[in-house]
Amino acid sequence: MDSSSPRPIALLRNALLPDGGLVDVAIDGGTVTEVAPAGRRTAAPERTLDLEGRLLLPAPAEPHAHLDKALSADRIRPPLGDLGSAIAAWTEYATTMTVDEIADRARTQALAMLATGTTAVRTHVDVLSDGGSASVADAVRGARALVRVRDELADLMDIELVALAGPLAPDEHVEAVLDLGVDLVGGAPHLADDPHADVDRLLAIAERRGLGVDLHADESLDGPVTLDHYARSVRDWPRDRQYSAGHCVRLGTLGAERLAEVVADVAAADIGVITLPITNLYLQGWQHPVSTPRGLTAIRALLDAGVRVAAGADNVRDPFNPVGRSDALETASLLVSAAHLTPDEAYAMVSDGARSVMGLPPAGVFPGARADLLALSASTVTDAVANAPADRIVLARGRLVARTEVRRTVAAARVVQPVA
Repeated sequence: MDSSSPRPIALLRNALLPDGGLVDVAIDGGTVTEVAPAGRRTAAPERTLDLEGRLLLPAPAEPHAHLDKALSADRIRPPLGDLGSAIAAWTEYATTMTVDEIADRARTQALAMLATGTTAVRTHVDVLSDGGSASVADAVRGARALVRVRDELADLMDIELVALAGPLAPDEHVEAVLDLGVDLVGGAPHLADDPHADVDRLLAIAERRGLGVDLHADESLDGPVTLDHYARSVRDWPRDRQYSAGHCVRLGTLGAERLAEVVADVAAADIGVITLPITNLYLQGWQHPVSTPRGLTAIRALLDAGVRVAAGADNVRDPFNPVGRSDALETASLLVSAAHLTPDEAYAMVSDGARSVMGLPPAGVFPGARADLLALSASTVTDAVANAPADRIVLARGRLVARTEVRRTVAAARVVQPVA
């Protein structure tokens, strides 16, 4: 399909719901207006799409990506290793990148995600300060590339940008990146010599700019905890902005009493937490060859406390994760295996939960929902998460933006009849 010409849809026919119902779904202006038993509605043929019994779900959203890093592994050829070695490999390569090269990789990755069903992406973009020695022009290369890609793909998908400021990135560089139209303030305070001071620095920038915040938080199995300091700092801030934290791996290693304290602070501040199983299962635990700990946050404790929890893929084929399929169903499947969630809980975290943490309107198959939808050849949510069928139809704002059709042939086996 020509990605520059999304097709408006007024009626989805014969959609299968997770509860087994077969329905027609009316859409107007990018919003679901009616869900009726199959066969009850009609629309102009050119604006009608027969799903032929495919399972219809709210489209996934990716709450934590790094489009500026995506698909760079083959260029960098980094060693396998933990967070420190990944940062070192990326930092060395980043000095060589051009705006065009970053944009080309980012665009390719964004469209791959759209093809599998992800209609909204929040992506961090590095403030390329090279330890503070870079010029402002160099520091904003990644932001310039991702702003370009966001604008190019605006008719197909929602892309939100976060300025990822390392501890050594000067405020001047962070401000220059934000001046390009980047949406939120981000950083990795746990990597700073004084983590709490770096949280305060980044929050001060956000407060000056009137922007939301999405921090990388406590991405290690030991060491400092900054999430509660962040939560207490923004507890009384305006609620018309989003506040979130990605990784939060340290929570998964805390004792019950300390964990309860941090989770209570997070819940009181309504900070959304984003778990990133693919990358953190890869990066964490290299120093523990026996009884290797899981690189995940305390998902169940957060959910039980009413915290908004989302899940994303984070990195795809770069020094921080050499693999990744650009598919939210991969993330959901890992949550079932590694976080002991049900398939329904896992899919909710890559769809409804992700959209909530990103501040997006709800999507789904109910009147008033945004018509960001994924139809796929599956019978239930469990079937979808387990098999991740490639046959998919993707709608963004009520328009057909991607379709993948699969043809499979299998040689017939000779059936041996039992002897009577």
